[in-house]
Amino acid sequence: MAQNKTELMAVLAVMRKYNLKGTEELLKKEAGLADIPENVAGEAEVNSVLAAYKSEGDPDIYENSYMELRKFVEESLDIYKHELALILYPVLVHMYIELVYNSHEVQAKKLITKFGPEQEYYYQDELAKLAMVTKRDEMSGNDITDTFKSNAFTIRISRDTLSLLKRHLHEKKASVILNIVNEHMYFDLYEGVARNKAQCDATSGAMTGEAKRQDNKIKVYYGLLKEPDVQTLVQAPPEEDDDMDPDAPDKPKKKKPKKDPLFSKKSKSDPNAPPLDRIPLPKLKDVDKKEKIKALRESTKRVNLGPDLLPSICMYTLLNANHTVTCADFCEDSSLLSVGFADSSIKVWSMTPMKLREMKSAEQLKEIDRDAEDVLTRMLDDRKAETCRTLLGHSGPIYRTSFAPDRTMLLSCSEDCTIRLWSLHTWTCVVVYKGHQYPVWDVRFSPHGHYFVSCSHDRTARLWATDSYQPLRVFAGHLSDVDVCIFHPNSNYVATGSSDRTVRLWDVCVGNHHRLLTGHKAPIYSLAFSMCGRYLASGSADNRVLIWDLAHGHLIAALTGHTASIHSICFSRDGTILSTGGLDCALKLWDFTKLVDDISGENVNVSHNPDVRDGEPYLLRTFPTKQSPFLTLHFTRRNLLLGVGMYELGV
Repeated sequence: MAQNKTELMAVLAVMRKYNLKGTEELLKKEAGLADIPENVAGEAEVNSVLAAYKSEGDPDIYENSYMELRKFVEESLDIYKHELALILYPVLVHMYIELVYNSHEVQAKKLITKFGPEQEYYYQDELAKLAMVTKRDEMSGNDITDTFKSNAFTIRISRDTLSLLKRHLHEKKASVILNIVNEHMYFDLYEGVARNKAQCDATSGAMTGEAKRQDNKIKVYYGLLKEPDVQTLVQAPPEEDDDMDPDAPDKPKKKKPKKDPLFSKKSKSDPNAPPLDRIPLPKLKDVDKKEKIKALRESTKRVNLGPDLLPSICMYTLLNANHTVTCADFCEDSSLLSVGFADSSIKVWSMTPMKLREMKSAEQLKEIDRDAEDVLTRMLDDRKAETCRTLLGHSGPIYRTSFAPDRTMLLSCSEDCTIRLWSLHTWTCVVVYKGHQYPVWDVRFSPHGHYFVSCSHDRTARLWATDSYQPLRVFAGHLSDVDVCIFHPNSNYVATGSSDRTVRLWDVCVGNHHRLLTGHKAPIYSLAFSMCGRYLASGSADNRVLIWDLAHGHLIAALTGHTASIHSICFSRDGTILSTGGLDCALKLWDFTKLVDDISGENVNVSHNPDVRDGEPYLLRTFPTKQSPFLTLHFTRRNLLLGVGMYELGV
């Protein structure tokens, strides 16, 4: 009771320090401490209560305890060894933090120097950063120590393996390790046979261990929204009823126009799709309807790709752009290309013979008939048309641009912590969105327009609407930079990839994450959803592309072959081919249809992940560029593959 009271005093002292009077009074009232005078808990008491670690006396115990644990793991039966080995890294980190906290710098340095190199290669960067923390004062604000102090390290483990571990610790009376296991680790138990080495490696690598099965239990509506029937988009001309005309009884009847087979198909409802009214989406304007019909007509001319019919590839190489170009993006119909530069400028090119026109002056606009059908065309000035436009306004390098689905607006994000919305009619900045506190790495429009998502060095992703200055949702949960974000095709979900080596799927409706995907061994830089919405591909600095099944949150395949970070991933419009482009100046095409067919025949093991398929049988072709790392990849509506890269001397 006395200990609890001391802790309450310390909490009250912290509230007083930060002037949280209302909360302080509420806590006093609930805890029955209304008559306690101020300044009872001193700074020393506060620090002692907030300390995450306590001294275990002799600092040399730590090294011996770790050696005993390592020996126990090595001598265990092969069936348990691989799961037991997963606890070595978090135990080492917490031992080091405890030693540093209790001012045993020499023993801490000896511990991490001796056992650090034995840990998996993907933990070495973090161990190197941790080794730089040698005093208690340096722990405050350090990413690694803060993460391990405030988050339990998760290990998925069989019941038999955990029983074996606990029996060993109790028999050896290993109090140091027992404290760490009880206070700082979470075991996600399952019944059944322990996992093998390959299964353990497949999902390990994240900063705080593996995803709990509970993280991936919630139902995800991964299906596509029902598209409006094309018949409703096309307004049929009013039919004249000639039979009823008394003045012209002998007039020949007009032939009824033939029905276009394109418009006779009805869109089917996807059983896995979210309800249409789950999130408010913008209504289709007449221009949008025409655009949908145009896209549908073009899709009929699409080349059906496959192993025997690979896409034609058109590569745009940016010359004299080494270290100056930072990003590139195509619009949905491939008619526009935007490129961001390190000098804070953005250039937009027309990829068709039609030049980029600007809106007429206010005086000229007064003369235009507002009721005319082609009013928008009349508002644009052909005399001021150019093939390239430059947008200026940011004060730092541009990290991403994104076109609106209707091509009237462009989003950009920058190191200057802002997101800008540009009008592609006036070629000016319309809105500056401020909210992120650090550089913004990525920004993407929703496939349905109106909404967009951004992510930043501040470890958050944010959902915005073009008509609101404030974010609608803040997606918080990543433990490091959120490097990439993308909307699901049905606009109900957002996927994010982070330097904490996890991918998360967020529900835009409620703001929570519904999938936590672990398996990458390095920061994640590219994401792409399959055309059906069920699968997610993620590319990373570990030179691999991982394929995830969002229905269960399982890793199903690891595509290897690249020799550098993968910064661009794109699915073909018919969903049959997956293209990946890396900093290794190579473009790879994978047979995604074959992969899905192979998976669909398997029974899913719900207790732990299924075996992860190797990507080699699915690789169709590799295309090297001369010396141009890929910035972006894009399939046109007819399945022509476009790529953009910058020529780099000496790559």
